[in-house]
Amino acid sequence: MTSQSDLSPQTIPKKVITVRFQRTAIIGYIGLLVLMPIWLFLIAPREGYSNGFIFVVYILPLLLPLKGIIQDKPYTYAWANFIVMLYFIHGLTLLWIAQDQLLWVLLELLFASMMFVGCTYYARHRGQELGLKIRKLKDELAQEKAEQEYDRKNQ
Repeated sequence: MTSQSDLSPQTIPKKVITVRFQRTAIIGYIGLLVLMPIWLFLIAPREGYSNGFIFVVYILPLLLPLKGIIQDKPYTYAWANFIVMLYFIHGLTLLWIAQDQLLWVLLELLFASMMFVGCTYYARHRGQELGLKIRKLKDELAQEKAEQEYDRKNQ
């Protein structure tokens, strides 16, 4: 009989809800990855900015979690939310100031929202399936205190 710790993450099956959240995250991610270069380089190039600047600011951040998403790492899905917030803020800002690009702004907000919700809940559900936990600060402090008291007694 194998314990859960003996199983690799690939052999632990995903629940249906976990797969749905992963698909939502990936659709949002790929949507942003396709939309942003097409929008910023072809449809509405930004005047006054070089292509290199546009790439570094708007495209490169999306490439950072690519390896972890391909390798199906729940932790990558969790921290990718910090990156997707840049696109959410960008979309909300343009919603206010660029009415002529409403379709593209709404697509950016849709994909960013899909990625955010999908990543958040995928990381949570898959982490639970794999037995991963983020320890609470209260538990960390209690363990630290116990270790310090133990060290004091044994000195």
